[in-house]
Amino acid sequence: MEVLLALWVVFQILTGFNLVLPLLLYILRFFQQKDFTETVIPKAYDYAIIVTAYEQTTLLPSVVDSILKLNYKNYLVYVVADKCDISNLHFNDERVVLLRPEETLASNTKSHFYAINRFERPHDYLTIIDSDNLVDPEYLNELNQFFARGFIAVQGVRAAKNLNTSYACLDEAGDMYYRYIDRKLLFDNGSSASLAGSGMAFSTPFYRECLELLHIEGAGFDKVLQMEILNRGQRIAFAEKAIVYDEKTSKSGQLVNQRARWINTWFKYAGKGLKLAGSGLKDFNKNQFLCGLVFSRPPLFIVVGLSGFCMMVDLFVFPYQLFYWLFAVLAFFFIFFIALRHFKAPKIIYQSLVRIPVFIFYQILSLLKAKKANQISTATQHYYESKIDDVETPGN
Repeated sequence: MEVLLALWVVFQILTGFNLVLPLLLYILRFFQQKDFTETVIPKAYDYAIIVTAYEQTTLLPSVVDSILKLNYKNYLVYVVADKCDISNLHFNDERVVLLRPEETLASNTKSHFYAINRFERPHDYLTIIDSDNLVDPEYLNELNQFFARGFIAVQGVRAAKNLNTSYACLDEAGDMYYRYIDRKLLFDNGSSASLAGSGMAFSTPFYRECLELLHIEGAGFDKVLQMEILNRGQRIAFAEKAIVYDEKTSKSGQLVNQRARWINTWFKYAGKGLKLAGSGLKDFNKNQFLCGLVFSRPPLFIVVGLSGFCMMVDLFVFPYQLFYWLFAVLAFFFIFFIALRHFKAPKIIYQSLVRIPVFIFYQILSLLKAKKANQISTATQHYYESKIDDVETPGN
């Protein structure tokens, strides 16, 4: 009986640690040496901007138009239209290269390397953009600030381009929370920002080294790439002002299918995160240790559900344990609202928070579909179309 009680206490501590860890990272960042202490004048590096589309081309003109408005000259755009009808796509700018694979690729990395193998010149860096993204005019200039300092992998910000439904608002609220912890706090603590699938950039040779020989099926190529980068002892920088605008989930069905793929990816790679954390602890490698902890962390709705269950049991079994849960919950809310304030969340996001229980319910449905997530189409259905001029920049 005592063993079971001890295991129960350990289980609660480990579950609650997922809520407390962000607060610890927040405190530790004040004791870290700043990354940038000197002014660096970057070069006009040559970029390949890879835009990937699968089945849908509706939003491609908008994303390409936003790219062509960049305050930068040294780049080419490679549009990979996988399994797409391109008869109505016409790009008259010589900087745009339209590619239509002969056979269906149905893979992010295959689309990336389809473009890489057809580069018209040896680009210094490549950056990956989704077909539903819009690109801030200063995007490449901001990336340059980090490449000029020696980084070979950089993650930018994927801010919301649509807040048209409560689902989209809650999606952005959650993204701000993860963006603050998984990118800003990790990077500020001398570790690596987590990759987000798009709005990220790499040295072209380094990207090829990491992924060219790997066969990746289903979602989660960014997780594989992150592990490859960390295993090579490199850091991923967080470029807070390198912004792409990303379409947030605006319908419940879209939310369920997307989260099912994400949950499936977590189950698939969480073990590798624990292994990475163990390696980092053994080798005194802070970068690997902190990233491994965050990498293996369960999705937030699972942590919240388990925490609620623990608190209900403790009401009758271990009332003193509720003090620990009070601290963990307060720590979570503190960081959550710090994140919303830091990224200047508009009022509509705060108003949407009352619908969090509904949002969690749909994520539970996603959990039930996670096992079959790879059978769900990899193409996210898009319901919102916009141009860069229609999107408010953060803080406006």
